[in-house]
Amino acid sequence: MDTSAFIALWSTVFITLLVIMDPPGTMPIFMSLVGRETPKRQQRLALQAVATAFTVIVAFAVFGDQVLEFLGISLPALQASGGLLLLLVALELLTGKDSEPEKSSDVSVALVPLGTPLMAGPGAIAVTIVFVRRAEGSMDYLAIAVAIIAVHLVLYAVLRFAVPIMKLIGTAGVMIATKLAGLLLAAIAIQMISDAVFKFIEIHG
Repeated sequence: MDTSAFIALWSTVFITLLVIMDPPGTMPIFMSLVGRETPKRQQRLALQAVATAFTVIVAFAVFGDQVLEFLGISLPALQASGGLLLLLVALELLTGKDSEPEKSSDVSVALVPLGTPLMAGPGAIAVTIVFVRRAEGSMDYLAIAVAIIAVHLVLYAVLRFAVPIMKLIGTAGVMIATKLAGLLLAAIAIQMISDAVFKFIEIHG
């Protein structure tokens, strides 16, 4: 695998996961849940939330393929279902989120709902498994791993500096970024579904 192919795969995984996990959309929800906490606790909760999401994504990246093989689920089936799921997420981003996750009294908000399912939700899990199943060598796995790490570093930076970022770009800026992310995610979802359909035709045709 040459450098250009490595960068291309890394970019694809990075952009796809970043759009799905939606840092601009996560930011106001994060602030609504932890806005009354002290700045030091906000930083700690941001780190815990990202660590939770990272753990969930890595777990499915490592063991998700074995689970699918055990259940007899093919890559095109997973890709099509993942695409449909991402399309629903994209529509939610484009039409606006009507409700925000509620704070749980007995579980840290860093774990639920911030870490999962807000960041490491079904869409992110599905697309991670799809990328891992399509990987063909050690360099592919390395590109995916580096992309996953990079995405979570961006997520942590956004949550860590959520207050100054929201003051800088404002509510309108967050809304515009969320809409653009939804549009891009819809295109990614349609491409995944299209690829899955052609793969089904190739296998069963």
